[in-house]
Amino acid sequence: MRRSMLMVCSAIVLSSTTGFAETPLERGSYLVNSIMACGNCHTPKDAVGEPITEKELAGGASFTPPPFSATASNITPDPETGIGKWTDDEIKRAITEGVRPNHGRLPGVPIAAVMAVNFFKALLPRDLDAVVVYLRSVKPVRNTVPDPVYKAPVHHDKYPDAEAGFTENSLRDPVRQGAYLVTIGHCMECHSTRERGVSDYVNGLGRGGRQFGPALVQGFPADWQGSTARNITSHKTAGIGDWTDAEIKRAITEGVRRDGTKLKPPMSFASYAKMTDDDLNAIVAYLRTVPPRD
Repeated sequence: MRRSMLMVCSAIVLSSTTGFAETPLERGSYLVNSIMACGNCHTPKDAVGEPITEKELAGGASFTPPPFSATASNITPDPETGIGKWTDDEIKRAITEGVRPNHGRLPGVPIAAVMAVNFFKALLPRDLDAVVVYLRSVKPVRNTVPDPVYKAPVHHDKYPDAEAGFTENSLRDPVRQGAYLVTIGHCMECHSTRERGVSDYVNGLGRGGRQFGPALVQGFPADWQGSTARNITSHKTAGIGDWTDAEIKRAITEGVRRDGTKLKPPMSFASYAKMTDDDLNAIVAYLRTVPPRD
């Protein structure tokens, strides 16, 4: 009995040092609503860009880049329009491989490339389980979103850190913990250079430049005119190399630049504001290691 209690206590201590919550439900809620920012796409927003809470995760933003048009899916447990009839393994496969189950709506149809499965594949097994537990817990909302239209095969560019994977033990290192969070937060999907439609995660990692606008993304504030992802490398002038830790964290969680001006969507500042200070510090530690790019 004493040995069992010691093991439980050790697990809780380990969880606190790596950012894990005490229960899978708490951990899943934390991941979905903070660093993974799932609601940024999957929860519809009103005209001023505020999430419609009674429709949490019921399907939201629409994307119309040249290769496809798609609307973020309903991922509530509604059995007809959501994922209520999916098994745990089917939900995990959708998150990490972008494949729908072979039953229900759109059987076997791949999920659009905007779903960051190439980053989510890095989720540790315990975190992936926790995300499923949380998705099972949210209110079912009946809401059918438009079917996707594909003009080319669905393609995801491989992200090196996700391909290499992480271990729970590696997250004891704050830099690796930050790398893990940046990966499952798919930050570099927007903040890396793209050449001819392909993300360059080797030479353009963190360099920024990806553009967003209402012609390609719908579902953000009515007055949003678009934005460009910024350079978040350690470059002293082009990037954030000269920023203090507090300035970097303020940009992430409040959307305020070093000079006090406001950043714009689609970055989900309200979600990132829910992260623990330990996780924010780890992200900053990792960003300090990103090679400087002009």
